[in-house]
Amino acid sequence: MSETTPTSETDRTTTEEPDRETTEEPNQTTTEEPNQTTTAESTEADDSTNATTHTTTGEADERVREEWREYEFAGKPKFAVEDLDVHYGDDHALQGVSIEIPENSVTALIGPSGCGKSTFLRCLNRMNDRIKGARVDGSVRIDGREIYQDGVNLVELRKRVGMVFQSPNPFPKSIRENVAYGPAKHGDIETGLLARLLGRSDEAARDRLVEECLRDAALWEEVNDRLEDNALGLSGGQQQRLCIARCLSVDPEVILMDEPASALDPIATARIEDLIEQLSEEYTVVIVTHNMQQAARISDQTAVFLTGGELVEYGDTDQVFEDPRSERVEDYITGKFG
Repeated sequence: MSETTPTSETDRTTTEEPDRETTEEPNQTTTEEPNQTTTAESTEADDSTNATTHTTTGEADERVREEWREYEFAGKPKFAVEDLDVHYGDDHALQGVSIEIPENSVTALIGPSGCGKSTFLRCLNRMNDRIKGARVDGSVRIDGREIYQDGVNLVELRKRVGMVFQSPNPFPKSIRENVAYGPAKHGDIETGLLARLLGRSDEAARDRLVEECLRDAALWEEVNDRLEDNALGLSGGQQQRLCIARCLSVDPEVILMDEPASALDPIATARIEDLIEQLSEEYTVVIVTHNMQQAARISDQTAVFLTGGELVEYGDTDQVFEDPRSERVEDYITGKFG
């Protein structure tokens, strides 16, 4: 999902490879409904305070209601986001997004291309800070602590809130080194000749950690006899699970996933989906997906972003898919546009 000690932002996290990151193009709104009502519509208008309308080709024209985005759940939220706006230069990518995300669950973010899903995901660990021209306004709190304030330790934040990207991005190192890289980088384990000479070698601890993370990523049985092989020799699905193991190695609380199975075959996708459901027992998972069937299968709650960077509806996944409150959301889910 620790972050209050200043540090240099140039330090890299172990779960990201920024050069491989794909920036989602902000979308533009095409029409806005005039603020006019008739007598018959006055009650609806009164219930739609601060409602806005943004549509594109194929979308219905409607006002967004606040109650469509209210989702009640037991316990405290892992993330509490309020009035989040993101601009890329003159483009308004996210508009006034407010949402609470429960811990130890899977939250799916769905919507058509360019609606702001990945932009929102990157806000949760300040990855948008790395994009030139990006400006973020609003509040994002994790366990009640604001992450958009001076003095936040971004390295610690991104250890706490790890990320798995759309395309597998293992390091050109051995499988073992890929998993152990993060803890070694952060000084949690020491290996190598100097550590052995100084009597501080943690090779046994490293090997235990590597096995544990590979098991948690459902990969150990497939690679335990070739840990010294180059990770680039693994299949695409194995590489993605290795990236998840690498993410787990720094003991995160939250795992962000940006379409983690979009480049994989159906068998590998099924393994990733099974893994996500298992991970949600110990971690908070937030996933962007274009695959609505996937969202319906694996998520506990679903947030629907539509044209103009709007969060249109948010709620229990079964409710969103079976009885959406928004006509535009129903049209999107049934394939009328998007």
